Amino acid sequence: MLVRGGRLVDPAQGIDARLDVRIREGAVAEIGEHLQPRGDEDVLEAQGCIVAPGFIDMHVHLREPGYAEKETIETGTEAAVRGGFTAIACMPNTNPALDSPGVLAWLRDEVARRARCRVYPVAAITLGRRGEEPADAHALRAAGAVAFSDDGNTVMNARVLRDAARAAGDLQTVFISHAEDEHIKGDAVMHDGAVSHELGVPGSPSIAEYVIVSRDLLIAHEMHVPWHIAHLSSHVSLAMVLRARESGVNVSCEVTPHHLVFTDETVRDLGAGAKVNPPLRPQDDARALRDAVRAGQIDVFATDHAPHTAAEKAGDLRTAAVGFTGLEVAVGAYALAVPDLPPERFVAMFSTNPARILGVAGGRLRVGDRADVTVFAERPWRVDATAFASKGKSTPFDGRVLPRRVVATIVAGETRYRDKATGPT
Repeated sequence: MLVRGGRLVDPAQGIDARLDVRIREGAVAEIGEHLQPRGDEDVLEAQGCIVAPGFIDMHVHLREPGYAEKETIETGTEAAVRGGFTAIACMPNTNPALDSPGVLAWLRDEVARRARCRVYPVAAITLGRRGEEPADAHALRAAGAVAFSDDGNTVMNARVLRDAARAAGDLQTVFISHAEDEHIKGDAVMHDGAVSHELGVPGSPSIAEYVIVSRDLLIAHEMHVPWHIAHLSSHVSLAMVLRARESGVNVSCEVTPHHLVFTDETVRDLGAGAKVNPPLRPQDDARALRDAVRAGQIDVFATDHAPHTAAEKAGDLRTAAVGFTGLEVAVGAYALAVPDLPPERFVAMFSTNPARILGVAGGRLRVGDRADVTVFAERPWRVDATAFASKGKSTPFDGRVLPRRVVATIVAGETRYRDKATGPT
């Protein structure tokens, strides 16, 4: 394949120039100006597009094993490639949880047979994600885990979390925090504020997040373990992350597009369609996080892709499932949230930084590297959730016009998605 006429943006190598990329046998074979097709090479005309190292979503709920009615390896990874992702990291809140080498072996085999993109498993910190006993981190790492998290649950017992971090310290594999104090949160269904009081529903205050962020950063500091704060939603939590970095803690963090664009006011209009953990916060938090993205204080753009069945999301705000799908809107949604972000920063947060934090290949396009490539452009489009490849059709972005879209997704030199405007896949 020859990807021709695009603007190659590769922050890892400091490249931002109009360059062509030739791909042979799954790897980058040549990068240069005005390259000409050879033989039967497929040519992807990328004029007006940005060509980037393949995007990696490090926060995806793939749902298998155990919840195939919500999502499958096939539907989730098809959604990923349509969203521009050449790789995803799948969270362990499955049934059974990703807490043993045997379950990871099953996942590896199924991914090899059925996946449309690369899938990296995030293993559970504790057995069954129950927060009571650390899982065997060394065995899980040997079985292919790229990170550890009980995502969806907080490890509420600080001693258990500290013991897990100490046991895994020599691995230097990142721990990922789902930061919500379950006791403070209680049965909350949204942010605790004027809107929750108006609607008469229980709310969760921001302190439920940042009290856990504070605790986990202290453990990271003591145990010298790399740490990542998932789906940051509070400006106070952000301040804690920045302070910890100044103290020498190896900490990174991510945001989601919904926490940048929407606020707790959105719940008034969308009801269960805006129910997510952590909850949508007030405008001051959303504004602070957008400013932090611009300032380079946030490391990663993630989706927290959390598909559910239509019936699960159609319920009352108190009983409906938590979260929504995100893979297929992410590129456009983040461009909507922070339209003035330079392309190199945009690519770094989707590609370079996730690869570095997870310690996986990717995040750059150098001759000899595997050819995982994302091509995107400034092309407005209207979200139609009914057309998603994902089984999850619930997103607060449904019906919104997004300014940027994916043109092509190439995994190991194979085109896994190409926008219709550029020709057939």
